[in-house]
Amino acid sequence: MTVHQHAGKKARPEDRINIPKVVSDYFLKTPNVNHETEQVSFGTSGHRGSSLKSSFNENHILAIVQAVVEYRKKQGFDGPLYLGKDTHALSEPAFNTAISVLIANDVPVVIQADEGYTPTPVISRLIISHNQTQTTTADGLIITPSHNPPADGGIKYNPPHGGPAEGDITKVIEQRANELLAAELEGVLDVAIEEAMASSLLFKQDFIQLYVDQLDQVIDMQAIAKAGVTIGVDPLGGSGIEYWPVIAKKYGINIDVVNPVVDASFAFMPLDKDGKIRMDCSSPYAMAGLIELKDKFDIAVGNDPDFDRHGIVTKSGGLMNPNHYLAVAINYLMTNRDWPAKAKIGKTLVSSSLIDRVAKKLNKPLAEVPVGFKWFVDGLQDATYAFGGEESAGASFIAKDGSCWTTDKDGFIMALLAAEILAVTGKDPYQHYLVLVDELGKPCYGRVEAVASSMQKKILTNMSPDMITVTELAGEKITQVLSHAPGNNAAIGGLKVETDNGWFAARPSGTEDIYKIYAESFIDQTHLEIIIEEAQSIVGDVFKAAGL
Repeated sequence: MTVHQHAGKKARPEDRINIPKVVSDYFLKTPNVNHETEQVSFGTSGHRGSSLKSSFNENHILAIVQAVVEYRKKQGFDGPLYLGKDTHALSEPAFNTAISVLIANDVPVVIQADEGYTPTPVISRLIISHNQTQTTTADGLIITPSHNPPADGGIKYNPPHGGPAEGDITKVIEQRANELLAAELEGVLDVAIEEAMASSLLFKQDFIQLYVDQLDQVIDMQAIAKAGVTIGVDPLGGSGIEYWPVIAKKYGINIDVVNPVVDASFAFMPLDKDGKIRMDCSSPYAMAGLIELKDKFDIAVGNDPDFDRHGIVTKSGGLMNPNHYLAVAINYLMTNRDWPAKAKIGKTLVSSSLIDRVAKKLNKPLAEVPVGFKWFVDGLQDATYAFGGEESAGASFIAKDGSCWTTDKDGFIMALLAAEILAVTGKDPYQHYLVLVDELGKPCYGRVEAVASSMQKKILTNMSPDMITVTELAGEKITQVLSHAPGNNAAIGGLKVETDNGWFAARPSGTEDIYKIYAESFIDQTHLEIIIEEAQSIVGDVFKAAGL
């Protein structure tokens, strides 16, 4: 993709959204259930869309939340539902809609004390803590489209394990929600928001203090404070913005929130690679402002609006590639925590093979799973996984004592871990990365996208190894062709082709009419480009064989 001429530069007036229109369209536009793009559709992390496109409107939330209520009732979940929201413009009205439906259905709801924002990892932690200590069974909803542009909205369901709902759960919710939409919401119960907010079923708690007070169970906060590590934080206007000052005060850590602004238009953001406003904390373009300040802090960090992703900036190397940081984090944790030797390292199959090499070096078991954090939930819950991470800068790991921390991605602990690594070892994460690649080889990683029809996406989803007729990739013998992840034998919804020094994976997008090719080379950039070129040719041949 060509880099937009304004990428990395502050958003212009013409780049900003019309917030009043985005919010009014949430209430005024009604989705056409006969249009696939306007139906409820759960991807790898909930339903996302835009009110402007009739894909995220009041009717969607009414139907989805009613479907969740019916699901949890059938499952016998009798505890509270923890409800969180991020700072997108559509999150506020969707939050109120959700409360109205939940209260009308006699569901006890717990929200942040000041009706403020709540990050995804906090909801996960609250669910886990409740279900470990109480006799009732809690679950949760988070109103967020993650790092998506300002006009988007999203909602995701976390069942009692605290992590993203599995596919068999989301299919039930999705199907029922679309039935309710088709029935013009007959069967949906809701009450006026004033009545809901005054209900005895609505409870308010200080989520911030509850979460912050437990952080030293998973991060060596004392080491960070003692070493005097300075941390610059850009919350990118996200839901964790009020947490950082509390963390600083509680643990005596030198934290400077360099951007304290919450603005639903995210007008303070530098534009992303494609010229859009996108709160992607792993993008050097979106993180341009923080990168400029890197020399002011020992470690600088950023997070996306729901704080399930992390961006790490070091003095020595600038913004770290998410794959590189995952490898460093795993190497550090596995050598500085007293965890069970059999606890696995979890990675998605499109994450860097540098992680595989780290696991082999440390003689630790590795589990490679399909794309989606939901595949790590069970392992993190019972601590058979010590770590689970994705190439898209999302990860979590178990507590210092080997118990479950969160079963969803936690941008706070991944950010604070970077400071702990520096405090304990005297080297920042990028310096550790240089040591790793000197020993294990330097990866070159890339990802490309291409337009794909629904039929082409279906072909890709159901690809099998026998569809690959070539025996070499970029001059190397193909050693393995995978349609199922080796870590759990789950279908990957695409294909991965491997050689000794490179690989590519092709899979369709769950939310857009595109397919993605991920690739990596341990030889050089030129070899990577050849892998990508040949991967595109291989996928093209599969389409041709299918008459597409």
